[in-house]
Amino acid sequence: MNTLDLAKEGPVIPVIVINKVEDAVPMAEALLEGGIKVLEVTLRSPVALQAMEQIAKHVPDAILGSGTVRNLQDAKNSLNVGCKFAVSPGYTSELGQYAREIGLPLLPGVSTGSEIMTANADDYYFLKLFPAVAVGGINLLKGFAGPFADVMFCPTGGVKVESAPEFLALPNVVVCGGTWLTPADAVERKDWAHITKLAKEASAIKPA
Repeated sequence: MNTLDLAKEGPVIPVIVINKVEDAVPMAEALLEGGIKVLEVTLRSPVALQAMEQIAKHVPDAILGSGTVRNLQDAKNSLNVGCKFAVSPGYTSELGQYAREIGLPLLPGVSTGSEIMTANADDYYFLKLFPAVAVGGINLLKGFAGPFADVMFCPTGGVKVESAPEFLALPNVVVCGGTWLTPADAVERKDWAHITKLAKEASAIKPA
């Protein structure tokens, strides 16, 4: 799989933190019901890998990826639990080359021109701008469009349902990452219907 293919599945990739393993499957099913197939579960909790394993096993229609992949062990663990892709908050050649060696498609994180060039040198041209809003957001992406006309982006970090259409309207943005689809309070209440509603809204986002 090419990571750029993820963008064909919808305008938003949810960035998910799972703190309880028992929430993994119902949350994934709720997102799927709302039309969101691509799921990025971050390695930001002690149970993240177990949660990914449960989703891979019980929600086969989900295109499961791991987020916050920072090193080779993270990449290896992600592949072992059934992830189809990985997302990193930054980029190193070591990680990029290793991910390719083990057959784990990687969406690398960048925030500067130098990082883009490093990723390009390893043949990565679809990149995550992170943390998107904090590093310049729409204006930065417009600035990158000139020198990096062949690079496509997934802005993540600070993107909201209200601002996503503006990001998606940019010619070098094909999909956004969003944390708003799985709010902690809704997960705590196990309000899966609310998450399905948010997923439906996100699925329907069109470029401004």
